[in-house]
This record gives sequence, C-alpha cells and structure tokens, in this order.
Amino acid sequence: METMNKPKPHRNWAGNISYSTDHVQYPTSVEEVQEMVRQSGKIKALGSRHSFNRIADSAENQISLNAFNKVVSLDKTASTVTVEGGMRYGDLAPYLQENRYALSNLASLPHISIVGACATATHGSGVQNGNLATAVSGIEFVTATGDVVALGREKDGDLLKGAVVNLGALGIVTKVTLDLQPTFIVQQVVYRNLPMAELEKNFMTIMSSGYSVSLFTTWLNKNINQVWIKRVDDGNATVLDPAFYGARLATQHLHPLEELAAEHATAQMGLSGVWYERLPHFKMGFQPSAGEELQSEYFVPIESSFEAMMAIEKLHEKISPHLFVSEIRTIAADDLWLSPCYKKSCVAFHFTWKQEWERVRELLPFIEEALAPFEALPHWGKLFTMAPSVLQSRISKLADFKELVHQYDPQGKFRNAFLAENLYA
Repeated sequence: METMNKPKPHRNWAGNISYSTDHVQYPTSVEEVQEMVRQSGKIKALGSRHSFNRIADSAENQISLNAFNKVVSLDKTASTVTVEGGMRYGDLAPYLQENRYALSNLASLPHISIVGACATATHGSGVQNGNLATAVSGIEFVTATGDVVALGREKDGDLLKGAVVNLGALGIVTKVTLDLQPTFIVQQVVYRNLPMAELEKNFMTIMSSGYSVSLFTTWLNKNINQVWIKRVDDGNATVLDPAFYGARLATQHLHPLEELAAEHATAQMGLSGVWYERLPHFKMGFQPSAGEELQSEYFVPIESSFEAMMAIEKLHEKISPHLFVSEIRTIAADDLWLSPCYKKSCVAFHFTWKQEWERVRELLPFIEEALAPFEALPHWGKLFTMAPSVLQSRISKLADFKELVHQYDPQGKFRNAFLAENLYA
C-alpha cells in the first residue's frame, strides 16, 4: 500500500481547481483499494483530472488509480474488452487496433480516463453515436464497506443503466467492460465559413453528413468557422466537394483554434487513418486543445437545435470576448439514468473559455437562461451555475439513482460537496 513518494496532484488538468486535500493514495491492487476505502471517512476517486469543477474533489481523501492501467481481458466471442479503472482511451486504442477491434466512439481528447469519461457521460459526436458511457457492458467497483461489486448488462439490466453514469457516487470503479466492433478507417475533411442560416432547414442533413460531425464557431457574424466531417472510408475513391452548404473546403490542415498550429490536431484533407487517429480532434502525445482553459457544455433535445443555437447567438457580444471557440455536436439517445441524453437525442453546445473564471461565472447564467425553454442539462464534469432545484427537476431518474446510491453507500462515504449540492440540496 503506497501513500508516499508520489507526486501529489493538487490541481486539475486546467489548473482552475486546487483540490481540498493533499492526502492522495496510490493503490496498486484491488485489495489495497478495499482497505483504503474501509479505513477512510470520506473518499473520492481521482482520474485523469480532466474535470473542470469539483466533482472529484474531497476534503479528506482521494484515491488515484494511475497504476490501474492494464487490459484485463479481450473477449473475442463477446466482442468486449475489460480494462482496469485507470486506463485512458489513448492507451487502449492501439491495443484494440492491433487486435483488429475498435470502439464505436471517442471524445475530442484521447487523454481522458475511460472510467471518468463514462461516469460523467462524456461523449464523442455523431447522430447515430451514443456517448462514451453507452459502450459499457460491465462494471466492477468497491463499495463503501470495501466489498467488490460486479454488474453486467445481461444479469443486472436496469441496475447497470443506473450505475454507469455514477458521478463517483457508488464507489471506486476498478474495472470496466466495453463493447467493441471491427476496426474501421476514417477520412476527415474540414470546411470553412458555413453561414448559420444554412442550419435552419439543413441541420440534420449537415450533422448526418459523416460518421461524426462537429461545428466550431466563435459566435461572430452568424458564422460557423469550421465544419469537421469524419467519414468512414469504404475503400472507394473519394472526391472532395469544394463547397458544402456555402462553406469552402479547407486547403490546409487546421486546428479548431485557427491561430494555433495544426500539428496538434488529427489529420484532415481527406487523408485516411485508423479510427483512433481520426475520431478525436487532438493527437495523443500533444498538448490537447488550448491548454489553460475552462470548459462548459449544455445538452438540448435535438429537435430544438437551431432555435437553441440562435438563443445563444443573441448573446454573442457577451460571449465572444471571453471565448476561445465553441463546438456544436450531436449525440444519440440512450437509457442511462444520469445521462443528459436519457431517452432523447441531443445537440451539445460546448464552450472552451479563456481562463477568466470571474467573467465566465457571470456569463453562464445568461446562457443557462437562454437555454431554459429547452430544459438544457449541463455536462457533469464541466462548469455550470444552474440552481440545484432546476437541475434536479430535469433528471427524471434522480430518485431511482439516489436509491441506488443508498444501496451501496448508505452513509455517504463517497458524497462530496459537489454531489451534496447538486443532487441532494
């Protein structure tokens, strides 16, 4: 059992959160996790630290699963892979490719931990693609009593649907099993300067033009700066159209933030590559996105996409000075209790902010008010100011989730200030 001689991750990736404890434990086995949990009053799991709020914070103890970074098993009959709780997508993907498998979806960043991404319903993009948590077919976690619980899709059904997007409230996740599909090849192209007006009648057609489509905008001049289209390469020769709904084909590789070097971004220009080299926006091994930044994200039912976009656009004079870029993308409906896409396909409005928290904190209520008619939900791991009563009223399965939490953590050992405020206030 190790608690010393390790770097203490006092801060999150963005540097905007200083954690409330320096007591971080680094177990190397499930047995050590069990003992640490039993001996702790309050404790939280600490993943890859890519959350922008205090969802992973603790005033007493944190457990880092950095050492839990191995593939446990590859089941070729069931087409699943089981990995330890600290594994990151960027580390798993090459292993899957070597075995001719793929995940159906990836987030913008391959740097994030699988368990953390699934626990917060983080997502990639695509009209037909669910968020990353929808790939989970099994989960193992250590409960408040130090017991190990394993849930599977076939034997546990609805219980697993409640446990996957768990916000760290059920326990310390030590293993997760993911559905796989055969490997596939993707081409990525970028178009520049799409008029927002084109989205009024063509939103679904545009967002369905690839396996995954992302729109990047700074909310200036009613313009979409870049359209990133990721298409499955079926082996047939592809002719790149020079125009796309008024946008023009990019003639060079681009970063979503056009002032930054494109070398950090995944290859475009129609160049084919394996799934994990194209589905993320950023390459593993490079500084992802803008580095020092803040992020917010809101989910709206997909049928309200254009109306919601225009509601945000009305705030462009307030938003743009403090923004690096926004991304607009779609996510398919799912049946995971705390997913923002529970029983409804969504459009997500993502904001990559400059690290100006005081100004951003003043802006978020305006955005949340503009999206209120659409009953928007925030990303669990990003910045929001939504009143707990409003947030709770929009989660149809909240009571069931609380019952599930009580089953495995009746005394609230894994409940921190974030959960107490947003789920229980």
